[in-house]
Amino acid sequence: MLCGVDEAGRGPVIGPMVVAAVMVADDADLRSLQVRDSKQLKAERREELALRISDMAEVRIEVVDPREIDANTDGHLNRFEAEVFARLIDSLRAEEVFVDACDVNERRFGGMIMRHLSYRPHLVCEHKADSKYPVVSAASIMAKTRRDAIVREIQTELGRPIGTGYAHDKVTIAFLENWIKEKGCLPPYTRRSWATAKRAYSAAKTTKLTDWDE
Repeated sequence: MLCGVDEAGRGPVIGPMVVAAVMVADDADLRSLQVRDSKQLKAERREELALRISDMAEVRIEVVDPREIDANTDGHLNRFEAEVFARLIDSLRAEEVFVDACDVNERRFGGMIMRHLSYRPHLVCEHKADSKYPVVSAASIMAKTRRDAIVREIQTELGRPIGTGYAHDKVTIAFLENWIKEKGCLPPYTRRSWATAKRAYSAAKTTKLTDWDE
């Protein structure tokens, strides 16, 4: 059995990180679907492929809440991410496992994962694995599709546009700043330990103080 693991939402200031593992007997069917890195696909195509992948593969998904990220990373997101990857790999116990490496050092990240496993698969841990191995492409699609759905749910709950949740998204930053100015606190689903959140909060508080200046 082959297993691929990838994540979506590793770096955003708002929203969860979603990790997906996909296991198949072989990747012939995935190749026939022409799966690829989720970032190279339009949302409609990702959603279509996610349904097809769910029908032909065993899928495990873990949604990591921002509060859990804040509580467990302590500046070591790679280490925490490796633990989550390992949990999903352990649940499937495939003989061959392919992982998209988030660490600059592929070997180091692979070692982190192996230390948390209860068995010894053949582990391939590489950068851009989601573009090289169909089973990792499939995991990338499953993770991205689930995270996008959750972000839409958050946006509906909060009643205003929140963007993608990433710091480079102007809609996200405007939402963050406006929420802090209006309510005096960071919005729900924010990673409070992230530098982006701290800067936005500090800037909003500084602005409130200068409002009293003559």
